[in-house]
Amino acid sequence: MKSKTVALLAVSVILGMMLSLQYKSNKEMQATTMNMRVEDLYQQLMRVEQEKTDLVKELQELQAEGLTPDATREQDELKFRAGLTAVEGPGVVVTIEDSKQPLKMGENQNLYVVHDEDILKVINELRAAGAEAIALNEQRLIGTSEIRCAGPTVTVNGKMFSTPFQVKAIGDPKLLRSALEFRGGVVDTLKYWGINVSIETSNNLQINPYIGPSKQEFAKAIPGVAK
Repeated sequence: MKSKTVALLAVSVILGMMLSLQYKSNKEMQATTMNMRVEDLYQQLMRVEQEKTDLVKELQELQAEGLTPDATREQDELKFRAGLTAVEGPGVVVTIEDSKQPLKMGENQNLYVVHDEDILKVINELRAAGAEAIALNEQRLIGTSEIRCAGPTVTVNGKMFSTPFQVKAIGDPKLLRSALEFRGGVVDTLKYWGINVSIETSNNLQINPYIGPSKQEFAKAIPGVAK
């Protein structure tokens, strides 16, 4: 009887060690996958920013040349794609707020508040899912829009905002929502730290145009290169 008890105890210990190692391995794989996805989304963001910069330059060139009817239509299309016109359509509204969980002794408070990188991850996921227009706290985002922490606030398009942060995105509501809610994704990560995230779908969102400086001081078009 004693030998059986010892054997059962040994098996229990081994199973416990195996489960612990499997859990640690899964966590490490999730972290690696998340880092790869963030890098991929960052590259996509850079491509979108370059495209919008090119569109603004093309629009300025058309305005300088004078507009024919065809050029007027092209200008309207460029304004739309560059975020310089108001738009409406179906999409999602994402609200992000600081955690309301009480801080435990020894924990870093910064882990429980919304940072610029958290907002950027949400926006990148929406862009990757096909969002055609995005606004943060009613500020239209274009290729040159900055989103960065400034103390307890976040600056976007030169204006400062504090929590809660509201992200509007026009596109396929189902695709946009699923891009944020997939298992192990950005919403899961934020909720792990108690950050409050809510997602609402809408059949008709309105997003204002970008209002602000768009003059290009350093980038110049290369003559003879197709647009």
